[in-house]
Amino acid sequence: MISGRPWAITAGDFLLVIGIVMLFFEVMQSTSSGRNSIVEHILSMVLFVAFLIEFLLIGAAASSVFFLLMVIAPIDVAAGFTVSIISARRDVTMN
Repeated sequence: MISGRPWAITAGDFLLVIGIVMLFFEVMQSTSSGRNSIVEHILSMVLFVAFLIEFLLIGAAASSVFFLLMVIAPIDVAAGFTVSIISARRDVTMN
């Protein structure tokens, strides 16, 4: 680094980067409407609930990296629903 301080990326930091990149692809994928998108939204919500249960009950999951990955999950759910609703509104034409 230019500041002279070393910067080392940890495995947890790498997992967060992967999670954020996957969130981007998930939001892009939620623009498609159809039966599959509803199933994907339900699975995203199930994933968030699983994250939450693990965070609260399993000691090894009580870390800041796991918490941040858990925070990504409801953002995925909310973004997916929002994008789906907006794209569905544009598909429906009122006469």
